[in-house]
Amino acid sequence: MSAPPQARGRRRSPAAAACVLGGAMAAGLGLGFLAVLVIVLWISSPYPDSGPGGALHLAAGLWLLAHGTDLIRYDTLSGVPAPVGVTPLLLVALPVLLMRRAARLGSASGDGSDGDEVLPAGAVFSAVTCGYLAVGSLATVYAAGGPMPADPLSAAWHVPLVAVLAAAGGVWVAKGRPLGPLPAWVPVGVRRAVARPRYALALRSGAAGALLLLGGGILLVGVSLAWHGAEAQGSFLTLTEVWSGRFAVLLLAVALIPNAMVWGAAYALGPGFALGTGATATPLGFQDSAALPLPRFPLLAALPPEGAGSPLTWAVAVIPVAAGLGVGWFAVRRAREVSYGETALTAGLGAVVCGLLMAGLAGASAGPLGSRELSSFGPVWWQVGGAAGVWTLGLAVPVAVAVHGWRNRPAGVGAGAGGDAADSGDPVDDWHASGVRELRWEALRRTAGALVPEMASTPVTPVAPVALVTPVTPVDPGTPVRPHPRPDPVPIPEPEPEPDPVPTPIPDPIPRDAVGPPVPVPPVLGARVLSRRRPSP
Repeated sequence: MSAPPQARGRRRSPAAAACVLGGAMAAGLGLGFLAVLVIVLWISSPYPDSGPGGALHLAAGLWLLAHGTDLIRYDTLSGVPAPVGVTPLLLVALPVLLMRRAARLGSASGDGSDGDEVLPAGAVFSAVTCGYLAVGSLATVYAAGGPMPADPLSAAWHVPLVAVLAAAGGVWVAKGRPLGPLPAWVPVGVRRAVARPRYALALRSGAAGALLLLGGGILLVGVSLAWHGAEAQGSFLTLTEVWSGRFAVLLLAVALIPNAMVWGAAYALGPGFALGTGATATPLGFQDSAALPLPRFPLLAALPPEGAGSPLTWAVAVIPVAAGLGVGWFAVRRAREVSYGETALTAGLGAVVCGLLMAGLAGASAGPLGSRELSSFGPVWWQVGGAAGVWTLGLAVPVAVAVHGWRNRPAGVGAGAGGDAADSGDPVDDWHASGVRELRWEALRRTAGALVPEMASTPVTPVAPVALVTPVTPVDPGTPVRPHPRPDPVPIPEPEPEPDPVPTPIPDPIPRDAVGPPVPVPPVLGARVLSRRRPSP
């Protein structure tokens, strides 16, 4: 009989409480890490603006900023509160990794042995999220008394969004990354469509295109920083004169490297990024940048020079071209039964996935850095997503169709060794021709399936063991013969498929022609040594 619901709930409460505590611990570890970092910088600063309480309030604000929450800065020259909404994307990894780890530990807390209660995935997800959000709400209230409080409306949806996504990823990984069917409430047509392999290929090809764009963006930023190395070094040294301040600037620059990567990809795609309400940096030109109150920062030294574009800036178009080629290459299935239309549709879906990924990254990397002119800072998400989709769609579809046709071309058609053999009249090796691998393996499988029963039905005749026999020579009964011990029995070996061994007679230890009574041998009890006497003369 199953236990009543109340009893089951009482047994499950310790595991659920442990999951809630794990979520709260994940949030506390993130807050503690940032608090230690801020306290160290505050102690090493020669001119601290506030006491340790202000440093702890600032740490809580930075923790909320790591979730994408906008902070508000009140101590401005104009007296107008200025929002700070550019989130360092590297800082986002801190709460995501901690929350993901808490969800994984909560899912693996009980294995069902010794009466342990195994919580379902939904219960673990809910418990860990509740614990994390409880600490997040307290941090929001605590940061309100600091120099840079968080916007309550922004924190109300940014913190839960990061917590939910990270917890869902942790539970999914702990359960073995299942990719089973969708729930029953999803329409049947949608479930059948998602089960097709084209969508997995579209996700893979879209992710490959986004990675190529990001790799090209960080390469572009690195080359520009090396080109403007003197300006970047000067801004780093003149921004502050104390080593603690320079260390803080260095940490901020490292945390903003993923943002610079996305901004470089947006610049290569064409829309570029905004540096205020009146200036946008694109490959075609960079205008009205002198009137902007841009802060002195090492990464901003990599901006292109003011003026119209040049062939050097236009050359960044190779980055989206490479992304389009990558999407088309990864969208092709290695199967002959796939049609050209299916391949083109998969490439188009991959371009859509690439555009959506770049739009999300562009939106996460941008935000306001102040009011008025600095209210718009970074790339515009819908422009970057649309440009990425158009670039990859225009190149991925023809490339995917061409690659599909090349991989599934008839045997003996094409350049290289096969083409040379066909032109010279030599026979073409159809066994190694491209596009027939699946058919070859199918033929081998069918042949093996037909041969195995025949091999199994062949009777096997057992081999009888052969005993080793020693010939015995008859002896005259009237003649006494000295008895001799018999040899030990020889073990009979197991039969082997080799030819049967020929028995070899074992010779007797005493010759058979020996006759006569046995000679008695007296026992030796002792020995006496006599001295040798000289003979008398």
